[in-house]
Amino acid sequence: MNAIEIKGLEKRFRDFALCGIDLSLPEGCILGLIGENGAGKTTFIKTMLDLYHRDAGSVQILGRSVPEDLTEIRRGISVLLDDVGLPPQFTAADTDSVMRDTFGDWDSACFFSFLERFGVPADKSFSELSQGMKKKIGIALALSHGARLLVLDEPTSGLDPVARDLFLDLLADYTRREDCAVLFSSHIVSDLEKICDYICFLREGRVWLFEEKDRLTEEYGVVSVSAEEADKIPQERIAGIRKTSYGAQLIMHRSQIGPDREASPVTLEDLFVMMARR
Repeated sequence: MNAIEIKGLEKRFRDFALCGIDLSLPEGCILGLIGENGAGKTTFIKTMLDLYHRDAGSVQILGRSVPEDLTEIRRGISVLLDDVGLPPQFTAADTDSVMRDTFGDWDSACFFSFLERFGVPADKSFSELSQGMKKKIGIALALSHGARLLVLDEPTSGLDPVARDLFLDLLADYTRREDCAVLFSSHIVSDLEKICDYICFLREGRVWLFEEKDRLTEEYGVVSVSAEEADKIPQERIAGIRKTSYGAQLIMHRSQIGPDREASPVTLEDLFVMMARR
């Protein structure tokens, strides 16, 4: 079963619109959502969760329809947006107490274990913590009540490299349960490259590319040519480009490269940045 199934999702504002989003996420997998600032990542997440009323399309989460079954859906998902949203005076013990009353499957031992692994002091109030520490508490909250779907909007922003690496390990452990899945939005493309099974590029409110990560890196390559050669190659054969004073690097589908050129492996970050500039 797909953890998320979205068809024709649309949300229109005066100066921006999500246009016909089609997307699915199988259980047991992690989907990375990539896009420039203003591409619509947060708008997509909030519309999917019915925080914004959609104008068209259908959304199913964990086999149930949004918004009709939203109360039941919320019992099975964890959502971490940019603001963790705890009261400033709350300590970890206060947070744990509220969560025990909120979620029937809340795991206090798991919550405090995550805080210890992240190095979050349990005796300090939320207002005393740095932005990175607050984000770590949000991650611990998301992972401590047995959710089958994690929806994470920029969860690694503000984290140091050690904490980011630990977080990615935790996500890998989480999806070993075949009925769990993760939707993970991030500007840090290298994080998504390490952990994701599927990649979705959003641009100007549209799905620009949606594919298994391994297929993307297998199907595309980087070709280095002179600037003059780059100008002679038909534009429809070039998926992405970076020009420098020394020449040009082209992202090309391997079927378009031809036997007379060599292609280097492509990273997900090169693919995204160079395709966006193209």
